[in-house]
Amino acid sequence: MLINKLIKKKAAPTPEEMLQMKQAQAFQQGVSTIRDLISPSSFEIAFNYVKLGNTFARTLFVYEYPRFLYPGWISPIINIDIVLDLTIFIYPEPTEEMAKKLRAKSSQVESALYMEAEKGLARNPTLEATYGDIEELRDKIVTGQAKMFKQGLYITIYEDSLEQLNECTKILENMMGTEMVFTKHASLQMEQGFNSTLPMGTDQLMVSRNMDTEAVSVSFPFVSSTLTQNEGILYGANKTINSLIIFDRFKLQNYNSIVLASSGAGKSYAVKIEILRQLMFDADVIVIDPEKEFEPLCQAVGGSYININLNSKEVVNPFDLPQNLTDYDDQKEALRSNIIILTGLLRVMMGQLTDVESNIIDRALVETYAAKGITEDPSTHHLTPPLMSDLKNILESINGGENMALRLGKFTDGSFAGLFNDFTNISLSNRMVCFSIRDLEEDLRPIAMYSILNFIWNKVKSDKKKRILAVDEAWTMMKYEDSAQFLYSIAKRGRKYYLGLTTIGQDIGDFLKSEFGKPLISNASMALLLKQHPSQIDLIQEIFDLTDSEKNYLLQCSPGEGLFVAGLNHAIIQIISSQKEDTLVTTNPEQIRKRNEES
Repeated sequence: MLINKLIKKKAAPTPEEMLQMKQAQAFQQGVSTIRDLISPSSFEIAFNYVKLGNTFARTLFVYEYPRFLYPGWISPIINIDIVLDLTIFIYPEPTEEMAKKLRAKSSQVESALYMEAEKGLARNPTLEATYGDIEELRDKIVTGQAKMFKQGLYITIYEDSLEQLNECTKILENMMGTEMVFTKHASLQMEQGFNSTLPMGTDQLMVSRNMDTEAVSVSFPFVSSTLTQNEGILYGANKTINSLIIFDRFKLQNYNSIVLASSGAGKSYAVKIEILRQLMFDADVIVIDPEKEFEPLCQAVGGSYININLNSKEVVNPFDLPQNLTDYDDQKEALRSNIIILTGLLRVMMGQLTDVESNIIDRALVETYAAKGITEDPSTHHLTPPLMSDLKNILESINGGENMALRLGKFTDGSFAGLFNDFTNISLSNRMVCFSIRDLEEDLRPIAMYSILNFIWNKVKSDKKKRILAVDEAWTMMKYEDSAQFLYSIAKRGRKYYLGLTTIGQDIGDFLKSEFGKPLISNASMALLLKQHPSQIDLIQEIFDLTDSEKNYLLQCSPGEGLFVAGLNHAIIQIISSQKEDTLVTTNPEQIRKRNEES
């Protein structure tokens, strides 16, 4: 302020003002500046690295690109688990000057081709390709479809030791080399390279390549991280770049997703938000609900909530065959496929079967269907199907089947008969159908889930339409080889019938105990990973190829936050909902209590 006043006055300072200026300067000399706070204790410049205090740094520059690169090729480099700074400098080139240079270069290459032809030499594909590229680029520039730029790309790597720096440099060079993007060390220019990657916008290396608009655009570093499409539903907000994650799972390689999180992290909340929004986009939803968490949502949208228990009137007959199949191969294989599924169900019901018992079961199932006039001929599949009691009677008549008939008795004549020994009286005609198995005994849950899934699968094959099948607490089925295999087969074949399987679980270890667990996860094109338990995080990191930063985030994030994974693309997501949606899907006991009091 004092100096400004003196400038305005344009007069020599008085002795009093000179004293004040000296005091101000003395005060400023004793105050630490931002530069003092952020500067390293020392700065050493070597041939191919610089040392900032105890940290080593090395700058690489790109000197060669391939003829073709795909958009977002640089994203794996940005997401690699190495501390680095990456800077891209882009300089526009005058169009007229560049057009003249390209014309001269085209004439030069054309002349070289002509001279080689005159000498009778074999054709030169490299020169021919160069000539074609130049002419194509000239056309684009003249017609205004493209502009020319110079692009410089520099990367500075940071490590705690020279050995680690050399190792990370090799990893980065190999990664870029696989894309045919070649780099060199900024040897003897490490200080300039380091300065060029600081957030100051100064290019002291000045190593660049000529590129057109399209070539420059593919190096844009954040193409894959937005995860925003023109179609689909809102999954949440991308916390990294403050954008929305709008995605259509039915545009992916398959329509399956997996949701993994520790208890209370918000996995059911997130799935219910997706279900509510998918219903708005003409997708039917079927849910297997082991804890009655989906009942309020199902009732709110006018869905059918079916409570499966020992006293319920709703029954699913596992002997039902799919009807109205349009695919001839499906029609021909319908009976055989259902017999295989029934064999798996019987293993879950009766325990492991020997090879002899498996053969007897297979024969008994064929005879059970045949007794009702049902054969492999598709025209017989509309006949009334058999019941579990019919199979028991057939087993009793077969030598060696008496023991299995006895083990099956509790499901036909005992306390469990009402669940599995009657004709199906359930419909999937509603837009949302939920099957609750909470009131079943623990041992009956996997059997009921298997039987319900078989019923759903037959309906899905009979009537192709856009559907989502959500299986909560899927680990229940992963405990048994046959039920795990059945769930995996649905995940693998669901796309053919326009079905997306959503598998929900807490413990990834429960999935990996089964030989079908990892393939089931691999067959999910989309994954939602919310807060994880420390005991599971290493497995999560290995299966989903997460960086250490992503791993640590999943240990510390709040409920409703996590990673949204679609193919190779990862984004940090915050699940967001409207007030009305939150009222419908919340499982918070306090919120539910207040809602009940208000109603």
